Amino acid sequence: MAQRLGTDQVRVAASTLHLGTASRLWSIALASAALTGRVPGLNPDRLWWRSAPSGPVELWLPAPRELPQDIVTALHESVAVQNLRPLNDAVHRVCGVPPQVLRGNAASALVGALRVLLTRAPHASRPVVPLARDLLGREPLTGAGALNAGPEGTVTFRRHSCCLYYRVPGAGTCGDCVLNRKERTG
Repeated sequence: MAQRLGTDQVRVAASTLHLGTASRLWSIALASAALTGRVPGLNPDRLWWRSAPSGPVELWLPAPRELPQDIVTALHESVAVQNLRPLNDAVHRVCGVPPQVLRGNAASALVGALRVLLTRAPHASRPVVPLARDLLGREPLTGAGALNAGPEGTVTFRRHSCCLYYRVPGAGTCGDCVLNRKERTG
């Protein structure tokens, strides 16, 4: 990832990889919940991962299974607890990325999935904004940022940490970065 980004900063590369992976996981789970009312079990022991030559990590679930809990609990358990918690621990331990950055990455990834669903499937069978709000109130996402959702489907989010992407040569800050001075929410 560092080579792909053109940086020698391991923490920056690890944070970017973490954010992309969290995005993939939230996208799969949130879209399934919103569109079908069911959440697939994304148990890391059953989920296949493959590094792509470019772009995010590719995921494949050879035999999807629905989780029996209510939707919010299933989303939280499948993504935040089973996948992101151990990923956060490993990225922090091996690469030194601070926990608050990883929490912000996970929250930003969730809000990114929310925005895509609101754009691509505005009339999903399950309202996704309340799902995202509930998930942002649970560990490990608690305190990661402020979400504002307008009645017309607009969503703004401001992280309380930075993903470090601005340190990539030629990169700027992300739209929800705490370093942005424009429009602050919450």
